[in-house]
Amino acid sequence: MSHAPSKPPHAKAPAVLVLEDGRTFRGRAYGAEGTALGEAVFATGMTGYQETITDPSYARQLVVQTAPHIGNTGVNADDAESRRIWVAGYIIRDAARRPSNWRSEQSLDDQLREQGVVGIEGVDTRAITRHLRERGAMRAGIFSGPDAALTEGQLVERVVAQPSMTGSRLAEEVSIDEAYVVEPADHGWTGGTVATIAALDLGIKAMTPKHFAQRGVRTVVLPANATFEDVVATQPDGVFMSNGPGDPATADAQVELLRRVLDARMPFFGICFGNQILGRALGFGTYKLRYGHRGINQPVLDRRTGKVEITSQNHGFAVDAPLDGPVEAPAGSYGRVEVSHVSLNDDVVEGLACLDLPAFSVQYHPEAAAGPHDSAYLFDRFIDLMRAEKADPGSGNAVLASALDAPSESAALADAAAAELGTHGSQVTGTQPRRSPTQLSSTTQEEN
Repeated sequence: MSHAPSKPPHAKAPAVLVLEDGRTFRGRAYGAEGTALGEAVFATGMTGYQETITDPSYARQLVVQTAPHIGNTGVNADDAESRRIWVAGYIIRDAARRPSNWRSEQSLDDQLREQGVVGIEGVDTRAITRHLRERGAMRAGIFSGPDAALTEGQLVERVVAQPSMTGSRLAEEVSIDEAYVVEPADHGWTGGTVATIAALDLGIKAMTPKHFAQRGVRTVVLPANATFEDVVATQPDGVFMSNGPGDPATADAQVELLRRVLDARMPFFGICFGNQILGRALGFGTYKLRYGHRGINQPVLDRRTGKVEITSQNHGFAVDAPLDGPVEAPAGSYGRVEVSHVSLNDDVVEGLACLDLPAFSVQYHPEAAAGPHDSAYLFDRFIDLMRAEKADPGSGNAVLASALDAPSESAALADAAAAELGTHGSQVTGTQPRRSPTQLSSTTQEEN
């Protein structure tokens, strides 16, 4: 038996969500009134809505929260992952009438309104999520106020007139203009500086440099358009590339920068968008997933150890690398590469490890803001890599390849379990089969 959403405490303007295939969902305005255009995607986290909306990786996206009750704990200054809200629009089922938490400083509704973020409440987010899961992420619009009175045909025209996420270059739009430094002492570290890293801000979340700082690492955060000379000027022990929005196929400048980093044998660690940049720098392609991975409960297999990690993820693109590695990097001069982590839902590449260079990356978020902390060890792995490479140049790869030459029995069993799950995953959980860019392109044309 379904229940209608609770009546709001005060009257709100009608609002409508319009998808590019013509499907519409009517509700009430939430946050600011007006028009919001972007790619409709769904996020499955039961908690962490403030971290979600302030994650720069959600730029130009309309986020559907699958959790039915949103706003219960309000918002506060400490939990924001960046300087502002980045979602283009926000879609929820039941909005909290009033926040109730000792840390709350403001209601979510009020903060959305203050920052001009258009949202909609009172819609069937379960139906929207099922539709996007079956048809794929697509362009959409939220309309409230005078625009909501337009005909559905007129609204669909406005939706389809906006650019697709494929081919979008957004990292520079969300990045900083000037470099800044995060010191270990500012986050409780009392010892000496362990290492200094140059971190390219492609949409970095605040928790990432905090994790480094809590381990004694000094982080110099650079703009997305930083050059190799800018990186070298920081005198780094290693280089980091962050998460971020947009299509990695447009990130030619960052790919070229990373190739120079690899040529110089600087230790490298990438997260999310940084994983895709590493993949492209090594010569692999990237492709758009049907509906992406967005949530804080995504299972990932570490193929080195056979262990499963529950991870926080937010990505709509993935690296197209072979799972039966190691293989020679297609770009030529970077030696052997192996897929280190895979998704247990759909076999999507979730991590890369270079066997002849001090470089690795993961597609998910070990900083876990919000989310589980299963993968926090990756920050320590990067520190170990930098230490080894600094003490004895060329020895850092032992940190990454320690278990690759002799896979454990548990890893073999886990691979078999993953294969079995992949056989049934699409039927049971609606997962997205791993496809090549060519397969995805033909499917997208048929759907749209």
